[in-house]
Amino acid sequence: MTVSKMTWRPQYRSSKFRHVFGKAATKESCYDGVPITRSVQDNNFCAVNPRFLAVITECAGGGAFLVLSIHHTGKVDPHHPRVSGHRGNVLDIKWNPFNDYCIASGSEDTTVKVWEIPPHGVLKNLTVPWKELQGHSRRVSLIEWHPTANNILFSTAYDYKIMIWNLDCSEQVIKNPVRTISHHTDVVLSMSFNTDCSLLATTCKDRRVRLMEPRSGNLLREANCKTHKASKVLVLGNMKMLLTSGTSRWNDRQVALWDQDDLSVPLLEENLDGSSGVLFPFYDPDTHMLYLAGKGDGNIRYYEISSEKPYIQYLTEYRSHLPQKGMGVMPKRGLDVSSCEVFRFYKLVTIKSLIEPLAMIVPRRSESYQEDIYPMTSGNKPALTAEEWLSGIDKGPVLMSLKPGSQVADSYSEMSKGLGNTLDTRRSQSRPGMLQLAYIQDHLGTKDGKEDSGHADDDKSRTPVSNGEDLALCSPPRTENELRLKFHKQQEEIRRLRELLNQRDVRVKQLELEIKNMKNSQSQGSL
Repeated sequence: MTVSKMTWRPQYRSSKFRHVFGKAATKESCYDGVPITRSVQDNNFCAVNPRFLAVITECAGGGAFLVLSIHHTGKVDPHHPRVSGHRGNVLDIKWNPFNDYCIASGSEDTTVKVWEIPPHGVLKNLTVPWKELQGHSRRVSLIEWHPTANNILFSTAYDYKIMIWNLDCSEQVIKNPVRTISHHTDVVLSMSFNTDCSLLATTCKDRRVRLMEPRSGNLLREANCKTHKASKVLVLGNMKMLLTSGTSRWNDRQVALWDQDDLSVPLLEENLDGSSGVLFPFYDPDTHMLYLAGKGDGNIRYYEISSEKPYIQYLTEYRSHLPQKGMGVMPKRGLDVSSCEVFRFYKLVTIKSLIEPLAMIVPRRSESYQEDIYPMTSGNKPALTAEEWLSGIDKGPVLMSLKPGSQVADSYSEMSKGLGNTLDTRRSQSRPGMLQLAYIQDHLGTKDGKEDSGHADDDKSRTPVSNGEDLALCSPPRTENELRLKFHKQQEEIRRLRELLNQRDVRVKQLELEIKNMKNSQSQGSL
């Protein structure tokens, strides 16, 4: 009789993001004294872009939200001017992905308003919107911008309707949406689009997940799973899968994964815990990472998504004793690539009136740019105009590289070309580094600066930049540590400028030598 020994071999899965960790900002880098709204709506109440942070605040006599410069950290003035044009509480705010100075807000007063934020921030109370959208009969609970087409906005309200608005029109008050979707029998809880916005996924209070064509409003598929009550939905990029977060039959918090082409049964259901707070899912299509943050929790779980079984791989979690009410997310073009930051949250801590930035970092020894964790990502240029999308064209996002200096080749006129309104053309640049180099080139009188001399009007609208920040948006240092940090940044800037000047001097000498050699060769040829 022979006994065969079984050998146990652990199966290791290689991953670049196995050791991702969360790094909370220091007290000086947080936003303190912000009167965060006490609304019980299950939204994030916060929106972020590389220039501004917007947060819905508690106020009497109507609804308002605060817009702060992203560099305006520390104690916030309690009398800071606000955007306060709504007659009811503001329930949701979203920045235009192609214009860092344009933000939309939905309110209990049944309207959606689109605001133009001045270049230097809100210096006095803003009460007159750029556009006002009137069409819903009950309070507007959720708004979303089109991910690839310019000036297309989606809104949904407690009248169970989704309305699509075209902002490319001359009217200041728009009363007729271009499309109204009426498939829902209860309140719509969340909306999500695929990469080119050819599909719209929604969750509803009637426990159903719906997949539809947003342009025509046709319902493609519908899921009615009795074991999973979905509250939030995400379309996972181009992976042809949906992810929903909600509760199980036994009221455990749960995530479910669905095949986009078959919503009859979920591919995977995974219970998390027995807490009651709503789960907010966030997905990064570049790294295929999923982040789950619960309302009222202090922790954030993160996972890696794959197209093959077991589909979801748990990585680890960030833990904190401060509970979050909502989360804002910085677009990828606003991240600090020098510290290998792959995601950044802005965590609303109501009990301390605090907004805490939280960076998700991949630990790397090298300080150089890490090409493998920063693939080409969605940029701030629209792929389509509103008319093109409404006419039936679908197109994926215009991609950009996050490598420092990679956008230097794009001229100022190129960045502003083709955007919908004059506001876009003046303010389309969202990366301070680009503006910084353009400013240096103008003052050094380089060839590139001469080529762009036809855009004198644009140059006048630019503000001086120091350390990659607009001087007008920088708050003065309040503590000795802040002053020391500013000093070191300034020294680094001076050193970099000196290196740039040295490189230009060397290049000038090389060109002079080449001209001299050409003259000598021509004189010898004539002899």
